This record gives sequence, C-alpha cells and structure tokens, in this order.
Amino acid sequence: MRRVSVELSRRIPGSKGETKRKRREGFIPVEIYGKGVENLHAWMSLRDFMSLPHGETFLLEANVNGEKRVCILKEVQFGWLGDNPIHVDLYDLSNVTEIEVEVPIEFRGTPVGVELGGTFEVLTHSFTVKAKPSDLPDKIVIDVSGLGLGSAIHVRDVTPPPGCVILDNPEETVAVVVEPEVEEVQEAGEEEQASE
Repeated sequence: MRRVSVELSRRIPGSKGETKRKRREGFIPVEIYGKGVENLHAWMSLRDFMSLPHGETFLLEANVNGEKRVCILKEVQFGWLGDNPIHVDLYDLSNVTEIEVEVPIEFRGTPVGVELGGTFEVLTHSFTVKAKPSDLPDKIVIDVSGLGLGSAIHVRDVTPPPGCVILDNPEETVAVVVEPEVEEVQEAGEEEQASE
C-alpha cells in the first residue's frame, strides 16, 4: 500500500484565538487517536491535505515535531459549503493487528456487452475489507472485459488480494451491463401496431 509522509505541528486544544489564527494561515486541526496510544492534537497545512491521494486507500506517516505515527485517514469534516475541510481524524495503527477500511474499486477493460450496445453501470464504488495494515491494498481492480449484455458482477465473484477479506454482502451487485432500451421501445411499438 502507498505511504504518504506529512509534516504536522502540535496543537494546544481549547484556544479559540489560536484556532482562528491558524485557520486564517491555512491550517486544519487534526486529531490522532488509536488503540492504546495517547491522543495527539496537531495542525496540518491545507496545501498538504489537498495534495493527499484521492480515489485510493493509503497509509499516512505523520511526523509531529519529530514523533512519527503511521495512520490511516479515518474521517474528514467539511464546512457547510462542502468543499472546505475543517477537521481531520487520523487513526494510529501502532497497536492494530487488523483493521476494517473502505477500499475503492477500479474497473478495467471495456465489457463485450457495451460493444454490442449495452450500458455499463457501476453500483458499488468501494468494498469494506478487513486485513493487517501491511496487507491493505490501495484499490481492488476488477476486469470487466468479459461482461456480456445483461451480465453482472457480484461481490462473491471478486477475488480479494492476498491477506484481505471482503466484508460486503456476497450477493450484492457490483456492476452490470444493461441491455439497450431501444429494442424494448421498438418491441412496444410493434405490439401497438399488431393490436391495431
């Protein structure tokens, strides 16, 4: 899994004046917590946050004034506009043997059914997986080139990477190739003509 390093600075909670000042300077408050570790309050620059990977799972090596912690991005709170991050939660993996996380899905290939006029529809964009931190994939790749018209991929059809277990319902549909609607419209028109 990809590792990303970021420099954080310690934060003293409870100081509203400092919080307003740091936000104006382009920093976001960060909370680092985890199993059997001391909670740590920090600041992350907005620039560093915006440069974090999108669309994949990654480990974050947080360096807080010389103290290094390997974490996973747990939650990001956004302001009322929805695009301005106002708080970040990082989960420290120091004492974690296994963790459950959302891992994005990447679909590869063009389904045969699409070449025949069908539409490829994605119903699930990520899986919940359980694994050791060292076995966590950054994404799960699914080859969809063999999907014909009306064919679907279910969770049970996906082979997880080594060391991972997919926790989603095995019967859940991940993606499907929908048959063209034009044929159905034509058929309906033919039935109307036949009834006249």
